[in-house]
Amino acid sequence: MELPKEVKNILNALEKAGFEGFIVGGCVRDLLMGRKPKDWDVTTNAKPEKIQKIFPENVYENTFGTVGVKTGSEDPVVSIVEITPYRIEGKYTDKRHPDEIRFAETLKDDLSRRDFTINSLAMNEKGEIVDLFGGQKDIKNCLVRTVGKPEERFSEDALRLLRAARFASSLNFELESETKKAVKEKSEWLRAISKERIRDEFIRIIESDNAYEGVLLLEENGLLKYIVPELREGIDVGQNLHHIYTVWEHNTRALKYAAEKKYSLTVRLGALFHDIGKPRTKRGDGKYSTFYGHDVVGGRMTAEIMERLKFPKELAEKIIKLVRYHLFYYNVGEVTESSVRRLLVNVGHENMEDLIKVREADRIGSGRPKAVPYKLRHMKYIIDKVSHDPISAKMLKVNGEDVMKELKIKPGPKVGLILNYLLAEVIDDPAKNKKEDLKKRIHELDKKSPEELKRALEKIEKAVEEEEKERMKKYYV
Repeated sequence: MELPKEVKNILNALEKAGFEGFIVGGCVRDLLMGRKPKDWDVTTNAKPEKIQKIFPENVYENTFGTVGVKTGSEDPVVSIVEITPYRIEGKYTDKRHPDEIRFAETLKDDLSRRDFTINSLAMNEKGEIVDLFGGQKDIKNCLVRTVGKPEERFSEDALRLLRAARFASSLNFELESETKKAVKEKSEWLRAISKERIRDEFIRIIESDNAYEGVLLLEENGLLKYIVPELREGIDVGQNLHHIYTVWEHNTRALKYAAEKKYSLTVRLGALFHDIGKPRTKRGDGKYSTFYGHDVVGGRMTAEIMERLKFPKELAEKIIKLVRYHLFYYNVGEVTESSVRRLLVNVGHENMEDLIKVREADRIGSGRPKAVPYKLRHMKYIIDKVSHDPISAKMLKVNGEDVMKELKIKPGPKVGLILNYLLAEVIDDPAKNKKEDLKKRIHELDKKSPEELKRALEKIEKAVEEEEKERMKKYYV
């Protein structure tokens, strides 16, 4: 439980000035669990003006009394350490914000206002733990329990309903029975919370290692319908002969694969939403049911979700494209390079790798044993091929007009032969691809016979062949 020197220095400075100082909340929990804290929070009986006086290098721009102390560290985790005075909060009339915030005199007052026992722990510079609500026991028993009565804690800030599920899933804990009961009974209180705050907690769940379990927990406790109700439409919706799972199971299992592979948030949400349009497009029943157009419908639904939860525009557009185009057709020998180019135009070259990752998740979510079969590898090979300019004279810093101008000749076979010879030399040594040097070389090549110039074609053909072999080797095709 070694504290960073920057944090120790802050605690020592507070004590030297005659004040108490404790690290508090999630950083203490993480230390006790052997995890590396993502940030460090300090609480003290010093008021903001005193904190600022003790630590002149600071940032103070909030209504909660929190002072950000600049430590000068290059480590972003401790470059700024937040110090907040002990405080107590008034009633939460709107279930979002306290009607008033007052500074308190004791650590007990401050800890008693916190959400869960595992977050209401404090520790001083000597490593002594202050645990007034059984947080250490709950960590040992892997439980998320509110401080005091669950209904009171959730009524203060209804986002805590979602935070309870987030901590339980990300820490691989369970909700304590009374806490869980209150979450289910009061889940509708999430209606009072801003979409931005809900989005941020939802993202934290999706980005965790246990994203799959997190989504299941949201559904189990009645929270998902206030976040992404569209996902629930797939519950108990059977699929056709290509699938062994319901739409709900398929989507969540696709997310599970993406999380296990440590894929990005974009891919994880693309995987979770990729078949979200199936329930609305289902025709028929049993193994021959169809879902024509579910990719287009799913893209529209995803766009609505992104807008409702106020996702950043750039991120939203990427996720929408992954859902809209996840059904791309590709069979070796049947799909042309031009059709792959059209897909690249629609999806964006920068999104193609993510699109293929969503297809991997789709396959595993369908119960198939192999994420990247031969045809997906072949698809990557064709994408690579059409994404790179072919070896040609267009790569040169000079063109046919330059050759004609330098040699004062008209269009003819000789122009092409000289360009090919220059290209062969540049393939051997790219440093030669400089306009002025090439112009000089044009005059030297003018003295060669057509037969000599034609030999360059063999070198170019060999280079093209070698490039293709390397590409095929890269993708095992």
